[in-house]
Amino acid sequence: MRIGMFALAAGAPLDDVVAQARLARDAGLDSVFFGHVPSWDALMVAALAGREAPGLEVGTAVLPTWPRHPLALASQALTAQATTGGRFTLGIGPSHPPVIEGAHGIPYERPARHVREYLSALRPLLRGEDVEYRGETLTAVGTVDAPGATPPPVIISALGPAMLRVAGELADGTVTTWTGAGAIGDHIVPSITRAAEAAGRPAPRVLAGVVVALTTDPDGVRRELAEQFAAASDFPGYRAILDRQGLSGVHETVVAGDEAAVERELRRFADAGATDLLISPRGDVPRVLEVAASLRSAPVTATRGAPA
Repeated sequence: MRIGMFALAAGAPLDDVVAQARLARDAGLDSVFFGHVPSWDALMVAALAGREAPGLEVGTAVLPTWPRHPLALASQALTAQATTGGRFTLGIGPSHPPVIEGAHGIPYERPARHVREYLSALRPLLRGEDVEYRGETLTAVGTVDAPGATPPPVIISALGPAMLRVAGELADGTVTTWTGAGAIGDHIVPSITRAAEAAGRPAPRVLAGVVVALTTDPDGVRRELAEQFAAASDFPGYRAILDRQGLSGVHETVVAGDEAAVERELRRFADAGATDLLISPRGDVPRVLEVAASLRSAPVTATRGAPA
């Protein structure tokens, strides 16, 4: 199981945000993925981070699709891929109604259909092909000429059945959030794997995002997260995956405790079939990353929900 770090491209001067890639590399991790919020551009941060930390996979988790046309994003992604020497992974997703409708004024309708159409236009553009795509939600006509750049892998944020089908059929994997090991093994892995197999595609990556804290007060950490991310628990996509897990809020997905407890819980993700963990560290960040890095070769004892 590969271990990476999830970092927001926000909250600090640009140099400090980019420096998180060196922190991940020095801790012995495999990757760093940047989340996008209204601050520094996550894709550009990832490209810069790739230069700062040679050998490290860098990526976005995730960029909202609605505000960026596939032609524009293909150009940006190929630039990032060339900048990093082929170590960039593009993570995209439809985001949430409060962001897309509330902030951008764009109707948020049938997100799975939108992402399917977006990928149908984007993937050929990343391969340098001429595209003339006219769908219900977007039109893309043209090509992107980026000599020497290879198409980056594309992952999407997928939690529900419809989005997991899209991920398996058209993307290289999924990146999850607020999803425990049980739901990874029982729902995410089997759903996306079935879709990929039916489409004749390779086994997909499953990058499981998880908040991790080394602490003597795990309940206190969860209370803090409950306050910080209270609104997220009501976003429709998150609410559905939380309900599937029987959880009241996103804070209940946090892995928190002493080192033994954290290691035990993180190994469950490998057993569930996750190919990657993206650790969002809390508290003593270097120590959390050190503990996480020790699991890079964690043995897989079972894979729950694997297709027969």
